[in-house]
Amino acid sequence: MKVWELGEFGLIDLIAELVGKSSRDEFIMGIGDDASVWRADSAVQIGTTDVLIQDVHFTLDIASWRDLGWKALAINISDIAAMGGKPGYALVSLGLPPETELDSVVELYRGLMEIAATYDVEVCGGNVSRAPVVIINLSLIGESSENILTRSAALPGDQIAVTGYLGQSAAGLRALRSGLQFDDRTIAFFREAHFRPFPRVAEGRILVENGVKAAIDLSDGLAADLTHVCKASNVGAYVWVDRLPIHPLVKAAFTEESSGLAISGGEDYELLFTAKGEVIDRIKELISIPVTVIGEIVSDKPGQVTLYDEQGKVIDWALGGWDHFRR
Repeated sequence: MKVWELGEFGLIDLIAELVGKSSRDEFIMGIGDDASVWRADSAVQIGTTDVLIQDVHFTLDIASWRDLGWKALAINISDIAAMGGKPGYALVSLGLPPETELDSVVELYRGLMEIAATYDVEVCGGNVSRAPVVIINLSLIGESSENILTRSAALPGDQIAVTGYLGQSAAGLRALRSGLQFDDRTIAFFREAHFRPFPRVAEGRILVENGVKAAIDLSDGLAADLTHVCKASNVGAYVWVDRLPIHPLVKAAFTEESSGLAISGGEDYELLFTAKGEVIDRIKELISIPVTVIGEIVSDKPGQVTLYDEQGKVIDWALGGWDHFRR
């Protein structure tokens, strides 16, 4: 069997089986959530890692080096946010072709240090190596209280909510790749949406402080990531597509495609979480960005997401989402 036949998430399941569960008392959570969690003396620590590879995750014809530095750290910070934690220390490893301009590396680190300063992250080391293409790998350690957000805590009767807007990163990638012509404001919006996401760290802490147990960050796409929650929690999910929060600029630029971009576009790095209605109502008052209820957790069809239109009819939609080995 080839890796592509198993797919990204099947491969992750296989690796988790091979690694097994830790027998250490301080170990809390490993493979299968947004990050790993363990106890260290007086704190609960959270660790995550992610990689950006040229011509897989980005192309240098549309991505600036400074934007790449921002995004490489942002996607790791978002994993910490999805657990309700606070990011702390980052290690950066670079694989670079020898002909890479030094100015490009300087710009990469300028973008990286911009977001590090924004989220109070210390860049404290790493590694460099020769590589056939640009590879940016980050590892990030954060900390949390004993209460953490997980994918496996959703319960029937919970409402499903998301922060911010959905689909704008995918819309930005579509616009930039295709060279679509928009006004300067719209192009700037799309570029920032795709290359400069703002991880929801403060919002994740508010969720924890108000009793939310289940959450995930939206990296693979709404349908795919909600499916991860459903499988981990052994529940089903109903989603009303007409309730999805889609930014007006995305609706204007991609009228017919905007719902599809919101459902399976990916890389929004917003938080999806589940909780009782009264909890979500309270959170709406505490969070300055939009919080939108888009559906509910149910006991039937465990592991599945069902999409409904505004008339209550099931939408036959390929739930897909990002899979590295099937694209």
